[in-house]
Amino acid sequence: MPEKDDTKKEKNFYVNVQQKNEAFFLKGLNSMDWGMKNRMSGIFNPETGKTVMLAIDHGYFQGPTTGLERVDVTIVPLLQWTDTLMLTRGILRSVIPADYGKGIVLRASGGPSILKELSNENIAVDIEDAIRLNAAAMAVQVFIGGEFETQSVHNMTRLVDMGNRYGIATLAVTAVGKQIERDVRYIRLACRICAELGATYVKTYYVPEDFDTVTSSCPVPIVIAGGKKIPELDALKLAYNAIQQGAAGVDMGRNIFQAESPVAMLQAIRKVVHEGLEPEKAYDFYMTSKNGNR
Repeated sequence: MPEKDDTKKEKNFYVNVQQKNEAFFLKGLNSMDWGMKNRMSGIFNPETGKTVMLAIDHGYFQGPTTGLERVDVTIVPLLQWTDTLMLTRGILRSVIPADYGKGIVLRASGGPSILKELSNENIAVDIEDAIRLNAAAMAVQVFIGGEFETQSVHNMTRLVDMGNRYGIATLAVTAVGKQIERDVRYIRLACRICAELGATYVKTYYVPEDFDTVTSSCPVPIVIAGGKKIPELDALKLAYNAIQQGAAGVDMGRNIFQAESPVAMLQAIRKVVHEGLEPEKAYDFYMTSKNGNR
C-alpha cells in the first residue's frame, strides 16, 4: 500500500501558472525527440547556442597526421576546453578517458585512404556500436558534385534514418573535390541538400563572400571547418567572421593541435565563438597565454 500523504503543508498546483513550452535553442530542431535534443545540448552550449568542436578524425584516411601522432599526449590535455570531440571509434576506445562528459561526434564514414579517390566512401560504423559508445552524433562525408555523389548522399540518408530511430544526430560534412570551385553558390547548394535530406546539422567551409546567405538558407545549424593550417590570427578571423555571419560554431583541428600553443589557441577560439571577442583581441590573448603570462 502507498504511504499516506500526511504532510501538513497545503499543496500548491499553481493553477494560475500556464505550463511553459519553450522552444529548443538550436534552429530547425524544435520538432526533434527529447533524446536528440539532449544529445545536441551536449554538442552545443545551451547558454550561447554555439560550439567549439575539436576535430581529430584525420587519421581515418591519412594515418598519423602531424600533431596526432600520440593523441594521448597531445589531445587529451585539451579536452577540458572543448565543447565536443569529433573522432573515430578506434581513438575513442583506445585513448579518450571515459569520464569525458561532452558530446561525442563519431566519424561514421570511411573506406579509401589518401592513396585513392576519397569520395568513394561507405558507412563504416554500425548504429549499435554508436549506441554502445554513447555517441551524440555520427559524422558522414557528403561529396556534392563528386564522382560518388549519389553514394555519399545515400550514406547520409541511411545514417539519418538509423540516427532518428535511436535519437542520435547526423552531422553532414560537405566535402569539396579538387575539381570543384569552393564558392558561395556551391556551399549554399551542398548545405541545403544535406539539410533537405535530413541532416541534423552541417559542417562546411567558410567563404568570405555572402556567407550569411549560406547560414540563412540552411534550416539547420552550420559549423565551419578549420581546414588546413593557417596563421593563428587568420584562423581567429575566420572563426569570428563565420560566427558573425550566422555560423553556430567551428570544428577546428589542425589550426588548434598544430598551433605553437594548442591550449592557448583553443582558449582563444572559445573567446571568439562564445564571447564574441574580436580576432585581434583574441590574438593578443593567445600571445599572452602562449608566453605563460596568463
